[in-house]
Amino acid sequence: MQGITQLSIARLGSGKTRSISAENPTGGKGLGAGAAPGDDAWCSEAAGALGRSWKVRPCLRHLEPGQTAVLADIEGPGVVQHIWCTVLADVHRFISWEVTYDDAPEPSIRTPLGDFFANGIDGRALIASEPIAVNPKGGMNSYWPMPFRKRFKLTIRNDGPKTIPEVFYQITYSLEEVGPEAAYLHASWSRSLTTREHPEHVILDKVSGRGHYAGTYLVWNQLSNGWWGEGEVKFFIDGDAEDAPTICGTGTEDYFGGAWGFVMDHERDLRPTTYTTPYLGYPQAVYDSTPKSGPRIPSHGLYRWHLPDPVRFVTDLRVTVQALGWWPNGKYQPLTDDLASTAFYYLAEPGAAAALPPVEERFAR
Repeated sequence: MQGITQLSIARLGSGKTRSISAENPTGGKGLGAGAAPGDDAWCSEAAGALGRSWKVRPCLRHLEPGQTAVLADIEGPGVVQHIWCTVLADVHRFISWEVTYDDAPEPSIRTPLGDFFANGIDGRALIASEPIAVNPKGGMNSYWPMPFRKRFKLTIRNDGPKTIPEVFYQITYSLEEVGPEAAYLHASWSRSLTTREHPEHVILDKVSGRGHYAGTYLVWNQLSNGWWGEGEVKFFIDGDAEDAPTICGTGTEDYFGGAWGFVMDHERDLRPTTYTTPYLGYPQAVYDSTPKSGPRIPSHGLYRWHLPDPVRFVTDLRVTVQALGWWPNGKYQPLTDDLASTAFYYLAEPGAAAALPPVEERFAR
């Protein structure tokens, strides 16, 4: 697999670049901009006066409730290098985003659309990181390398109650040989309501095989007042006992690269400061203010990409985070909060990602 880095950008390679969009659904050489006005339901009436090759078919149109659309179906070997996508606001959790490799029986990536692009709250987060970039307004970009050997298939499904009028997308890839060292990107989505009896959320349930963990995106919806991020993130590697992880962090905000509750001045202003960096970010703290309750922060969006520091495993991996705050007496308080996470990881072989729940169970209660 050929990678482009700062040191190798000047080196010539043998790969062939192709790109899929609504204007070239197959990515075939010389097959872009081939639609004429009126050819099908995806063609835009705006091109009626200009004709063929003038932005006739720029997007997928009218994705009906329950409808599945294949955005890409590519014969390998190759590597998907960049995906750009945008939709109108408020449908990011309605759309299922699934990737299947090499004709495997089940998808290896299953997430809501927004969560794959670190935008699981409202689609408005701005991200300036290495594998994910989201720009105004809602231009979502993925640079996760996605090698495949036989076939790459990306589908979306409208699980929501209304028609989605437009889905814009572009998938750029290289047709090239993929070496034996290249692994397959996986992504699994999980949501749970923690309890006082067991205040723990499972980011990644036990996966088997050889691979490495590559990143976490977390949406933390507060159902409790006060500080929420005292819990530890734990990695159970290669047969670790349930109470004895190999990697155990020191707190939730610590795992995402922050400190002291993300607050800059505890004496004057307890509101957290958001940030976005190449590997660590807290891009969203969504405020909700009512005259009765006053300001509070019900929703937090955070990411950590383990690109310089992948967590490697040989046989299996499990990842969890605790939901802890503080009691007034200085003891840890178990929290009942609503957490949704996306785990990104690479495996030597295509595996099955966790199935998505019904759409009504993808939203905070």
